[in-house]
Amino acid sequence: MTESIAGWIWGRNLRAFLELLSHYAGYAFDETDWETIEAGVQDTDDEAPNGRYSYLLVGTSAALKVALAQAVGGEEVSVSVTGAETPELQLRTDTLLAAFASVV
Repeated sequence: MTESIAGWIWGRNLRAFLELLSHYAGYAFDETDWETIEAGVQDTDDEAPNGRYSYLLVGTSAALKVALAQAVGGEEVSVSVTGAETPELQLRTDTLLAAFASVV
C-alpha cells in the first residue's frame, strides 16, 4: 500500500474536500457520510496520539482511508489519506489538500 498523503485544510472546507476526494475515488458521498464524519471529528485532537477519526471511502476507482483531527485551538483540520495507489489519484489528493488549505 502507498504511503499516506497528509496535510491540513480549513475546517469549513472539510465537506467540499471529502466530496471531491470521493468523486475521484468513484464513491457516492452523501448526507449520511457527512453527518457521520461531522459527528466523528468533533472530539478529535491533532496533538493526541490516538486523537484522529478515520473514515473509509470505498469507491469504484479506489478505497481511501481518511484520518481527520481538529487542531487544538484552531480552525484547521489535519488530514491524512491512504490508499491513493495511482499517480493521478496521489496528485489529485495532494492538490486538494493544497487548495483547501489556501481557500478561506
